[in-house]
Amino acid sequence: MASSTFTTHDERFSTILGPNPTLTLLLSRKPHPFAHEAGVFFPDNNTLFITSNIYREPLQNNERCVQINKITLGADGTNSTWEEIPSHDIPMANGGVNYKDGILFCSQGSFTVPSGLYHMSRHAPYSVTPILASFHGRNFNSVNDVVVHPTDGSIWFTDPTYGYMQGFKGKPELPNQVYRFEPETKAIRAMADGFGMPNGICFGPGEKPDVVYVTDTEKVRGNGEVDGAGRASIYAFDINYYSGQPFLTNRRLFAHAVDGIPDGIKCDMESNVYSGCGDGVEVWCPGGVLLGIIKVEGGAANFCFGKEGAMYILNETRLWKAQLSKDIRGALLGL
Repeated sequence: MASSTFTTHDERFSTILGPNPTLTLLLSRKPHPFAHEAGVFFPDNNTLFITSNIYREPLQNNERCVQINKITLGADGTNSTWEEIPSHDIPMANGGVNYKDGILFCSQGSFTVPSGLYHMSRHAPYSVTPILASFHGRNFNSVNDVVVHPTDGSIWFTDPTYGYMQGFKGKPELPNQVYRFEPETKAIRAMADGFGMPNGICFGPGEKPDVVYVTDTEKVRGNGEVDGAGRASIYAFDINYYSGQPFLTNRRLFAHAVDGIPDGIKCDMESNVYSGCGDGVEVWCPGGVLLGIIKVEGGAANFCFGKEGAMYILNETRLWKAQLSKDIRGALLGL
């Protein structure tokens, strides 16, 4: 099945879509790229926290900045409202995840403030607490995306060199890697390397997930140039324990994006894998077979699941809601 909104490559995609899938525009703020990354949903009050792409702030000497935004979603999926959140305490915010009744944000940092992780309250005045700012004293490159282990509370995140490539960070001090941080003990470990640009990260479903997915967006340089030979891939790793500690093993190529690069990544409770790509949200079965594409003109850097099969898609200047089968549940919140 092919339409202007949904393209099916495998009949199993129909189970994900349900009988009446729809794609609805919730907000448009052209030319402001307000809907770029994060996508942190809170079901109790139907709110969504997102981060903008980099833009020039005319009231701040035309400096480049990133804005955190709070979206209050209308009960019927319409009449959504938008609110800017003070973002100066989280320089160049990017990815985010639900954490301790707030949001754990990635800060890409700047020339004067190191990259790291920050907790922000989801209620005004949106207090900010630093969580992590270095790897044993060495500055991170530009922390990009983050996820929290559902059982042990460890924080896993990616750290590519986009900040340096985009001209707002100094030279890299570390390789492009995936890290794991234990908030209780403050222990931090490098978990995986060998990436061009590690970007999105997610766990498979369940209380004790046994798989980690990491996207590699090497194909698109920090200045926007496209390298056709660069990676636009998703890698899967098994989580195995040795001497009581988790290790990422059995690295394997899971999928290559059909269009553009795979940025944000999520799983549903059936272990299907979704990633924001150049044509929208591409979807694969647990075995890496492309099932279908939720088509969005201009692509999607990131997205998140809402309640009962709702998916909120970040399309730079626009925010969309895809209504899939009401049986679909995102693995992160299990809604």
